[in-house]
Amino acid sequence: MLQAHLENLLTYWRHPITDAGTEGLNSKIQLIKSNARGFRSFANYRIRILFFCGKLDLYP
Repeated sequence: MLQAHLENLLTYWRHPITDAGTEGLNSKIQLIKSNARGFRSFANYRIRILFFCGKLDLYP
């Protein structure tokens, strides 16, 4: 199994970059989506994603 993925493993050691941040954001969006069964429009869904994932501050 390691032999089949050896090239990808060596690439990670040369360039230690992961997509963990993107996966975390995607997880938050999926949670919002599962809770958003009652939204009437995509605009409301989009606003909720921007509010929770964009870390918007409502205070001046």
